[in-house]
Amino acid sequence: MTAKSAGFNCPRLVAGKFIILQLIPPAADQSTLDIPKGEIMKQNNSTGKKRPLDQLDCQMIELLQKDGRISNTDIAKKIGMSEATVRTRLNRLIQEEFIQIVAVSNPIKLGFKIVGNIRIHVEIKKMDRIIKELKNLKPLWFVVQTTGGTGIDTEFVAKSLDELNELIFEKINKIDGVLKTETSLFLNYIKRQYDWGTALY
Repeated sequence: MTAKSAGFNCPRLVAGKFIILQLIPPAADQSTLDIPKGEIMKQNNSTGKKRPLDQLDCQMIELLQKDGRISNTDIAKKIGMSEATVRTRLNRLIQEEFIQIVAVSNPIKLGFKIVGNIRIHVEIKKMDRIIKELKNLKPLWFVVQTTGGTGIDTEFVAKSLDELNELIFEKINKIDGVLKTETSLFLNYIKRQYDWGTALY
């Protein structure tokens, strides 16, 4: 079984098949930004809304962040639930996009000689259309909207300088609304961790 890199389609976790778990950060909700940790779940309960995560979900996520290959059976033993319950909860976490389980590779070792960051200054009124076009550029594996004067931040992989040149000047800079780009190349990965836990309990 193989993790699909584009859609991250993973209907269930199979022991030994996947390497790293990544949390999918939700869009910021201004109404909850200043609420102390744990209070969001309490508020959801008081208003009758379904809680997004409970403590058992969070424990599962933390175990998977430490070892994405851990089996459902081992998770069940560690948190005191049945394997079937773990499987059901894990499927829900994936389907509702709380998490994704993928193999996180080292692009340099996979032959991508150039890895880096492109900051893109854009016309704000054309932001949505620009984002849609950037999402379709395969070398861009990370695209985020940012605060400040830039607008969009991306990370890319490229096999050569010619490929990078084509990405910047023939593709990104020709998108209507792009004002300028700033490119930085990564020299080495110093820290790449995904075990930050959750902020819900």
